[in-house]
This record gives sequence, structure tokens and C-alpha cells, in this order.
Amino acid sequence: MKKSSHAIVIGSGFGGLAAAIRLGARGYRVTVLERLDKPGGRAYVYEQDGFVFDAGPTIVTAPFLLEELWQLCGRKFSDDIDLREITPYYRIRFHDGMHFDYSGDQAAMKAEIARFNAADVAGYDQFLEASARLYEIGFDKLLYVSFDTVGKMLKSAPELIRAQFYRSVYGLVSRYIKHPKLRQVFSFHPLLIGGNPFTATAIYTLIAQLERRHGVHFAMGGTGTIVNGLAKLIETQGNTLRLNSTVREIRVDNDKVTGVELEDGERIDADVVVSNADSASTYRYLLPEHARKRWSNSKLERSRYSMSLFVWYFGTDRQYPGVPHHMILLGPRYRELLDDIFKHKVLADDFSLYLHRPTATDPSLAPEGCDGFYVLSPVPNMDSGIDWREAAEPYRRKICRALSETVLPGLEDHVVTSRMLTPDQFEDRLFSMKGAAFGLEPVLTQTAWFRPHNRSEDIDGLYLVGAGTHPGAGMPGVISSAKVLDEVVPDPAT
Repeated sequence: MKKSSHAIVIGSGFGGLAAAIRLGARGYRVTVLERLDKPGGRAYVYEQDGFVFDAGPTIVTAPFLLEELWQLCGRKFSDDIDLREITPYYRIRFHDGMHFDYSGDQAAMKAEIARFNAADVAGYDQFLEASARLYEIGFDKLLYVSFDTVGKMLKSAPELIRAQFYRSVYGLVSRYIKHPKLRQVFSFHPLLIGGNPFTATAIYTLIAQLERRHGVHFAMGGTGTIVNGLAKLIETQGNTLRLNSTVREIRVDNDKVTGVELEDGERIDADVVVSNADSASTYRYLLPEHARKRWSNSKLERSRYSMSLFVWYFGTDRQYPGVPHHMILLGPRYRELLDDIFKHKVLADDFSLYLHRPTATDPSLAPEGCDGFYVLSPVPNMDSGIDWREAAEPYRRKICRALSETVLPGLEDHVVTSRMLTPDQFEDRLFSMKGAAFGLEPVLTQTAWFRPHNRSEDIDGLYLVGAGTHPGAGMPGVISSAKVLDEVVPDPAT
């Protein structure tokens, strides 16, 4: 590699920003290319009518991963970002009106469990022991490992098998917890990263452990303050973030990257290219098929993709003080609804919702006396054939009525600003294959070595970060994917 080795990072989501900082700390000259007008990717920020809406991630469960990035740049995370722990973590409301306050207070958690089924308190302790074993393997030992050889996966297999990783999340929960409502409470977490609790491997019970050990946090000013903080770190390293810069092609010569070409024809040479774009879209659209061996078009078509999301961002001219920061409203069906979303790919008449009210913690995100929200509904990806240009507004109205009749009384009369994010926008605006909101679905056969590798199997000098590679989606996962690069990207020439 020549002196002052140049690395290009495609995309400025959390994975791309973290990758740029880590490469910069190792001495690379780094250029980040972002196709939108602001950094963040799925963590984009919308501002309208005095309201601030985080487009995507709102939950910080592993602050230490962010603190490490600031430390690499000689700075202290808490000097730039005001992070607040949320209590309860979530209020989970069932269709019959009952609710469960999910928190990090173990005495309070056991009291909540006992309200539903006292016999499940002991089972909860057993579940915590089982999920702790999976956390210690999956998070502490394997999170930063590059599974670029099958041997690395086989080496960890015996320990994972003893910890029952082969079960589904719902299957592991059901071994220890019997009440049907409590089974939903302790199995919903894979939905936060695009997984179906009935098919996602039990390794993802580590999410509950991550919350229990490190808390659930929110950044004052919104998640966008973290994005802007990471972008500033890149600038302090003397590196570059270019907005409105769409990559048309990753240039390859003899199965080795030589740089990229932008939509306007500009060519930029590089020794290393890191794609934070969706992994399937990277291989399908940014690389010529003749240069690919493992990730051919046919293999990409056969792969399983996560569900998509319908997100409605809205502001009200009144406040709803009884609504907590994070709320999950479960519909009348659980397994059947997930089958409709993941398997049958139909837009069901019922739904389950995640309601985010950031103004419960930070009133500055809305005008005085107002509240800001987004409500998220898991929906099928674009394989469904749904025309969201026609379906979006009727679906929004249905959700609005449901909220107005339950936790946000009179909502229909108090909405003063509104916008939507639909699966077709995940596909077109966020460059995600099939409009999948979280990339490849996190099932056992698409985990670790079976996912697109952090170091490309096909192209020398190409690396991947983000939801579609190891370890997977979610803020901790995509930030950790950048840490894997420390293992696989060679040092720059000095």
C-alpha cells in the first residue's frame, strides 16, 4: 500500500461513521461519501414546524461503544453528549388494556411478573441465567470476531450449543416462562433488529441482558446529536465527510478495489473501500456480477430479508403526560401477526406498534406546550407487492384511530405536523434491498459466517459494516461491525 493510504467509506450511518473514526485513528486518510444531504443514514433527522424527529434509532443500550470512539479521538463522550437513562425502559400495553412496565429494577420486574403469574418469577431467574450465558458468548467473546473462515464459527459451536443458541428466542423464553403475555414481554426484542422472535436464534436474548447490564438511554437533543458528534470527530481527525455524493460503482480491477465512481462521473482512487450501504445492495448494484463469486444475484434473491417498517412522525398541539418515552402496544395476535409479516407478506388488518415520545425526556424537541412522537409498525418488505403510494395514508389513519381510542385520546384533532416513512422509501431513499429495514433477516442460517463477511469474500480491499454484515442490526451491532475492521483491514503504509 502506498504512503498515506486512502480509505473510502460509502454511507454515513452509525457503522460508516464508526468505521471512518477507527480507520482515521489507525492513520488512514478517510473520505466518507453520503448520498443524502445530512449524515446518519437510518439515523437521519427530520425538522419541520418546530419539531425534531429522529428518523430511526432512538435507544442507546451500549454507551461504552460510543465512549470508545470518542476516546480514540482524545475526547470524552460526556463532554459532547448528554445521555439520560430512561425509566421504565418500555411500557408494554396489551390489547386488553393491561400493561407491563419493563425496567432495570429487578425487584420491580419481579413484582410486575407476579401480577401476571407468581409462578413465573422463578422462571424469570432461570431465563436470566440462560440469557446471561448467551450474552457472555455472543457479546463478550464473539461480537468483534470476524467470521471470515468457517473454522472460527465451528470453534465457538460447542459452547453455543450448550447455551441452547439453536432455539428461537420465543422457544428459549417459553422453556422458563409460562404465562402467554409474559412470553411476549420477554421475546419481543428481536423485532428491534428486524428479527422474528419465533425464528431468530436465541443468541438475540443477549439484547435483554445488554439492557439489564447497561441500561436504556436517550441522548438529549435526539439521536442526531450523536450522529453530529461522530461527524465532528471525523473532521477533527483531518478527514472528510462529503454529502450529496452518490456512489454509482465500486471500481474493481482483477478482483481488487481501486476506488469508486460517483453518479456525476467523478472517480476517486482508494486502497480500501468500506461499504456501510446495505450489504445485499452493495453486491447487487455497486459491483459487477462477474467480479462476484459467493454473492451472485441468484444467491441474493434466495436470501431472506427482514421485515420493513411503516413509520409515522407527528407532532401535537397538546401534551400527553401519561405516555412514557418508549411504549409498545401489542395487537390481539402475536405469532399470527408475525407470520403475516414475515411469512405470508400481507398487510394485516391488525398491528402491533412502537410509540416513541421523546418529549417525555426532552421537551426541547417540540414547541412549548406540544409533544413530538413517532409510531412504528412492522410491515412486510417489498416482496409483498404492496403499493405504498396508495396504502400509506389509509394505514396511517387506521393507526391514528387506534392511538386516539387508547393511549392518545383525541389525537385526530390535535395533530399539527406529520410525515411518513414507508417500505418503498427504505428501498429507494435508503438503498435497502427489497425495502427491508434491517437488511438480511437474523436467522441461524444467516448468522456469523453465513452473513456477508466484514472482509469481502469476493473482492480484495472491500470491507462491509452495518446491519447486513456481522454482528447485525441495532446500534450496538453496527458500531461493533466497525470494530471488527481492526482485525481484518491491514495497517496503512507509513
